[in-house]
Amino acid sequence: MASYIARRLLLMIPTLFGILLLNFLIVQAAPGGPIDQMMARFEGLGSLASTGLGGSGNEGGGHSASDSQRIQGVNEELRQQLTQEYGFDKPAWERFALMIRDYARFDLGDSLFRGRPVIDLILERLPVSISLGLWTTLLVYLISIPLGIRKALRHGSAFDVWSSGVVIVGYAIPGFLLAILLIVVFAGGSYLNWFPLRGLTSANFNELSPLGKVGDYLWHIALPVTASAIGSFATLTMLTKNSFLDEIHKQYVLTARAKGASDRRVLYGHVFRNAMLIIIAGMPAALIGIFFTGSLLIEVIFSLNGLGLLGFEAVMQRDYPLIFGTLYLYTVIGLLLKLISDLTYAWVDPRIDFSARES
Repeated sequence: MASYIARRLLLMIPTLFGILLLNFLIVQAAPGGPIDQMMARFEGLGSLASTGLGGSGNEGGGHSASDSQRIQGVNEELRQQLTQEYGFDKPAWERFALMIRDYARFDLGDSLFRGRPVIDLILERLPVSISLGLWTTLLVYLISIPLGIRKALRHGSAFDVWSSGVVIVGYAIPGFLLAILLIVVFAGGSYLNWFPLRGLTSANFNELSPLGKVGDYLWHIALPVTASAIGSFATLTMLTKNSFLDEIHKQYVLTARAKGASDRRVLYGHVFRNAMLIIIAGMPAALIGIFFTGSLLIEVIFSLNGLGLLGFEAVMQRDYPLIFGTLYLYTVIGLLLKLISDLTYAWVDPRIDFSARES
């Protein structure tokens, strides 16, 4: 197993390189780079000044032809200066090679528009995404797996029918729409004012007792987690149900029952281990989706500054160091979660031996 883990860790290097290269090419092909964004801001300020609101001008508020040529010359000079300062005068392959060299040392560089190290920005926003992702994942798995098992055992019953209807309706409602509905109903919108509207903590959080801090945190996180989790119940619940149904009707289950094994022993001693394999296989993608990619609109609606919002702002601003820094983090975490998923396979079912399979 140790050799298998070592091989997987080594294979992560070309995989990570390929993902970064592909996204680098896509981002470079997108119109409007960071220099264009900077110049647009500068020209916007210049337009404000030309109206007489930002500085002096002639009485008519206009400029002569010589003034326009001078401004155009200043803009071109500034563009060249910014291009050289941020290294965009170098060819794309050289910039990519420098980025890979820095990433190998876990140096993610500085944000172009925020003037701070990318790693500091990520660490600053990470607790928000972890809070949303951790509680959403726990809530989804703690409810969906037992519910899916119960639905499989009572397949075709009234409980199975109405519970399927409930989870499918929850799946059909978009998370952001549910978030707005929760705010309207429970956060002082039009009806009740039971929960806060924004943030993870209250303004007086530091003055509260330890128990009060826990209660305040859970009070703030309740609505965002609910909005994030509702849409995830259906997929995991139905996956669990179908997986258990497939195993329950297999020959080894009939044999175990014929030998006098109790239903509980058959379920948790034989079926559970095999049925959980397909659920474990989907955990890496589910965790990445819940922790990072699925929380953007929830973060915006509840005014939570997490990684989803940070990545979106970086793309809109063409902040290349921040774009590739967050992408690098997501990819590394995703690859590590995939490895953990494979190791969990072997833990759940000792019959699985990846090292023997590869040899």
